[in-house]
Amino acid sequence: MLSKIRNRKGFTLIELMIVVAIIAILAAIAIPNFLKFQAKSKQSEARTMLTGVYEAEMGYFATENRFSGDALEIGFEPASPPKYYLDPSMPGWITANAVTGFTATTSGNIDRDAFRDYWVETDRAREPYNTTDGTIDGPSADDVSL
Repeated sequence: MLSKIRNRKGFTLIELMIVVAIIAILAAIAIPNFLKFQAKSKQSEARTMLTGVYEAEMGYFATENRFSGDALEIGFEPASPPKYYLDPSMPGWITANAVTGFTATTSGNIDRDAFRDYWVETDRAREPYNTTDGTIDGPSADDVSL
C-alpha cells in the first residue's frame, strides 16, 4: 500500500488550495499598491505641465515686466499632448493680472472615482499643488473644494 501512495503523481487538493490562498494574499497586497503608484505617476503629468507654465510665465515677466494669460504669448506649449489632464494652454486655464500675478490650473479624473483632481500653479507657489488630494478614494474632509 505504501508503494501505491508513492507512485501517485500530481498535487493533492490541500496543496492546490494553499497555493491559491498564497496567490490571493499577494494579489490583495499588490493591487492597491499598484493603483496608488499608477495614480501618482499620472499626477506627474500635471506637475510637469504646470511647471512648464510657471517657467514660461516667469521668463515672460522677466522680459516684458508683466504676466499674461495667453499660453502662446508666454511661449508655453506642452512637449506632447496631455493624456490624463486637460491641457493648461487651452483658453481659460491660465488667468493673469498683468501686475499682480498668474494662476494656471488643470484637471483630470485619473483614479476613476467621482472626483476630479485639480492642480494649481501660481506665481507665488513654485511647486504645483493638488487642491483635491484624493489620489484613490476622493478628497478628504480637509481638502479645498473648487
